[in-house]
Amino acid sequence: MKAYDQQSRLLVAVDCIIFGFKEGKLNLLLIRRDFEPRRGEWSLMGGFLKEDESLDDAAARVLKELTGLTEVYLEQFRAFGEVNRDEAERTVSVGYYALVEQPVVDKQLSRDYAAHWVSVDDIPPLVFDHREMVAAALRRLRHRATHEPVGFELLPEKFTITQLQALYEGIFGTSIDAGNFRRRLRKMDYLERLAEKDTSGSRKGAWYYQFKSERYAAAKSEGSDFLLKP
Repeated sequence: MKAYDQQSRLLVAVDCIIFGFKEGKLNLLLIRRDFEPRRGEWSLMGGFLKEDESLDDAAARVLKELTGLTEVYLEQFRAFGEVNRDEAERTVSVGYYALVEQPVVDKQLSRDYAAHWVSVDDIPPLVFDHREMVAAALRRLRHRATHEPVGFELLPEKFTITQLQALYEGIFGTSIDAGNFRRRLRKMDYLERLAEKDTSGSRKGAWYYQFKSERYAAAKSEGSDFLLKP
């Protein structure tokens, strides 16, 4: 116990980088910080680790307090521990990013935090090192989206190929050749075309598709690779 008693204490926090997708844009959810220092400035949603919870539990709690959601894609990606990163006290923050269906979240956002969506291409100044956190989360998301079907977490249950392409263009921040994109999708047996069309954009309409997670799991167990990139 003596070795423990001789150590200094520091705070541990979790910060959630919450991504959503709407109207062809990849967006980030921010709040106005409601305590000092930097009260009133834009911030990620975060909180301090409690003695009786794990890091994953703390991140899930923070996310639920803001969005009301309990089952979303949530991944720990990096710790941030520069000595002077928090002006108030020595704090190590563990970063998590979450992928949510934005229209669903919009109906449940807590008014207590003045939460606001911004495009990842137009992020305002953020407190402390939160901009660095967002950049690191984007890098991890892009890597995941290239090799795993995490992008579908940002879409509704049924979607068009045009919506799916717009999503990946939003994630990678670049345009994608439509022909190559569709050819790659045709090789994915876990994308199922539904007997229903979206006619909001034209009289002809566009077929709806659905991602079948159980088919993907089976394909992955057989050695099939997911590779979808610009």
